[in-house]
Amino acid sequence: MEYHHIPREPLGFFPTPLIELTRLSHALGGPTIFMKRDDQTGLALGGNKTRKLEFIIGDALAKGADTIITAGAAQSNHCRQTAAAAASLGLECHLVLGGQAPAAANGNLLLDQIFGCHIHWAGAHRKGEDIPQLVEQLTNAGKNVHVVPYGGSSELGALAFVEAFKELEAQRSEIHETFTHIVFASSSGGTQAGLMLGNRLFGSPSQIMGINIDKGETDQIPFDEYTLALANRTAKLIGADHQFTAADLCLNADYVGDGYGVVGALENEAIALTAQTEGILLDPVYTGRAMGGLIDMIRIGKIKHTDRVLFWHTGGAPALFAYASDLRI
Repeated sequence: MEYHHIPREPLGFFPTPLIELTRLSHALGGPTIFMKRDDQTGLALGGNKTRKLEFIIGDALAKGADTIITAGAAQSNHCRQTAAAAASLGLECHLVLGGQAPAAANGNLLLDQIFGCHIHWAGAHRKGEDIPQLVEQLTNAGKNVHVVPYGGSSELGALAFVEAFKELEAQRSEIHETFTHIVFASSSGGTQAGLMLGNRLFGSPSQIMGINIDKGETDQIPFDEYTLALANRTAKLIGADHQFTAADLCLNADYVGDGYGVVGALENEAIALTAQTEGILLDPVYTGRAMGGLIDMIRIGKIKHTDRVLFWHTGGAPALFAYASDLRI
């Protein structure tokens, strides 16, 4: 497992806390639930993308980049953290965001503006479809451009979650704990691919269980195929002798509801229950949906009351303000 030669730019505060959610567990009648607090990574109010950006921005700096481009939805947590990383390093940042400019900015979009990035509205294109034209424009203007992939989900982004799993293993060993399941929001594939590889490399018995957030596809191929391919490319990057197949991928698509960013009863209950039992904020798009899935799986017996579950909090709380009208707390 060789990757210490790969550039990495420190951006976050690690390790993030590992805590037990005793009141939430009690409210659900079990199982034992822990939470990995990647909402506490520190960069621009935190989130899991900070881990990915350490490797991706490290690569950009090593290549002499002075301009960063990435894409996402208007309330993208990834874009917010990318804008903050660029600001902290004196890099020019361009965000290609889905939708149209609102009358007033709030949530993540407000933070994007505060960080001073350039925002380009792309209508229905929220996954970077318009980036090539912008790259050409900026390159012709003399910029050294580096494109950060959608969601930070490249081999370097996935590698960050191999490192994250290593971090978790050290914390888990300290408290002599073993997790039957590791549950998290899965949307662009990098977090799941990295956790799958880390789980395999460290010989963990945990089931890596992504809760699918988005009905869409990535790079015109089904999301499950994309995630598997990314896990295999990341293994190859670091010289790991592992090949994943469809049987290794646990991606639960039962909770996508009416689609990406459409908030329903599932997300509302999860946000309220977690806040009112643990004082922890989830977001309406990712962690609210993933926690809602976990709660439902507990209630229907897919996760047993005797299991020991880790919920990986990937951040996103700033989006709560933008979705205020959809919340029924």
